[in-house]
Amino acid sequence: LFPTVEMVIKVFVATSSGSIAIRKKQQEVVGFLEANKIDFKELDIAGDEDNRRWMRENVPGEKKPQNGIPLPPQIFNEEQYCGDFD
Repeated sequence: LFPTVEMVIKVFVATSSGSIAIRKKQQEVVGFLEANKIDFKELDIAGDEDNRRWMRENVPGEKKPQNGIPLPPQIFNEEQYCGDFD
């Protein structure tokens, strides 16, 4: 038998985003994970500076927008970057 390895999907969101587009994308990602019964942890970057800093530092350079600041939602499998909404 193989040991069970529990990987944690992390979804970085901004709970107080003023952008309707960002809120909609966040809801779609979370809804997809819930509908497919995929366990995940939602991490707020709006109210937690440590989460914001970690997300910004761990999105690969080639995946960052021109201004260098990635916007939520951003998705990771543990420490491995998986992508954003697009």
